[in-house]
Amino acid sequence: MKSVNNFVDFEASIIPWLGKTSKMADCFLQEKLKEKGLDLSKEQVVVLKKLHEKDGLNQNELAFLTLRDKSTLTRLLSKMENKKYIQRIRSKEDKRISQVFLTEEGRNIYTKTTPVLRDLLDSLGKGITIEEKELTIRILKKVQVNMGVNADSL
Repeated sequence: MKSVNNFVDFEASIIPWLGKTSKMADCFLQEKLKEKGLDLSKEQVVVLKKLHEKDGLNQNELAFLTLRDKSTLTRLLSKMENKKYIQRIRSKEDKRISQVFLTEEGRNIYTKTTPVLRDLLDSLGKGITIEEKELTIRILKKVQVNMGVNADSL
């Protein structure tokens, strides 16, 4: 009987390195936000950024853009609403749809996060050339395409 080789060299794949790096970057961001006294999660920062770019997105659009399922996003938005960062307003045309808007407090907190994000990106990008960044982005987009995702639509 022939032996089947079940060995898979995950460490030679980029997948575990993507996962590890992503988790480390999330923790690093969380630390930096906490150091500045900002009571925000990475997910909340992402929502603030998306709404800063286009205020009044409906929850379905926001779920798609933030890669969250609807129930997870609803819980996240509830927390943000309790903090007075966002306001949900039901559509007059379709009561099932809520549009999400930044409040003045949400705009203020987002403004406070931008220097933290800038410092984070500078810190994480030390010693990496522009060419290396561009190559990394091209490779990651290829991985996303391989997963059937249009990376530029997010």
